[in-house]
Amino acid sequence: MRTRRNVAGLLAVTALAIGLLKGRVRRYLIKEGSMMPTLAPDDFVMATRLTRRPNRGDVVIVQHPEHPEMDVVKRVIGLPGETIDISAGQVHIDGSVLAEPWADGPTHPDGEWHLGPDDIFVLSDARSLTLADSRTFGPVDGSNTLWKVTAVYWPLRHRQRL
Repeated sequence: MRTRRNVAGLLAVTALAIGLLKGRVRRYLIKEGSMMPTLAPDDFVMATRLTRRPNRGDVVIVQHPEHPEMDVVKRVIGLPGETIDISAGQVHIDGSVLAEPWADGPTHPDGEWHLGPDDIFVLSDARSLTLADSRTFGPVDGSNTLWKVTAVYWPLRHRQRL
């Protein structure tokens, strides 16, 4: 049994090394608390290059629309073609309330956004901590969704798969 675990660990490390060398895997340091409680400041995360459209609920790294030199970590809430409505502290997608177990507090300010065929709507998990997401900079071009966060690997007490 121990040998199987050792072999599995060796294979995982080898796959990670190959991914890093080929540019398909990156590590990022989380610098701020906008994604708490999912990601905390000083967490180190692994992210894989997206080869498809992200799914609702994915934690992604996108280029900031107003500052393309800056990457931001956010959660995908809205998908292409949908209408996002924020009212009374809740997010509605095409008229239905979105269940958000990851959200830390109500969502404000109110607003409505219609997503184009390539747009996604991204929000912070710590809604009351920051507005630096699609509530202020609008929908994000899905083609600028570069990476999907797959795991927190450091510190060990925060280690988790996403």
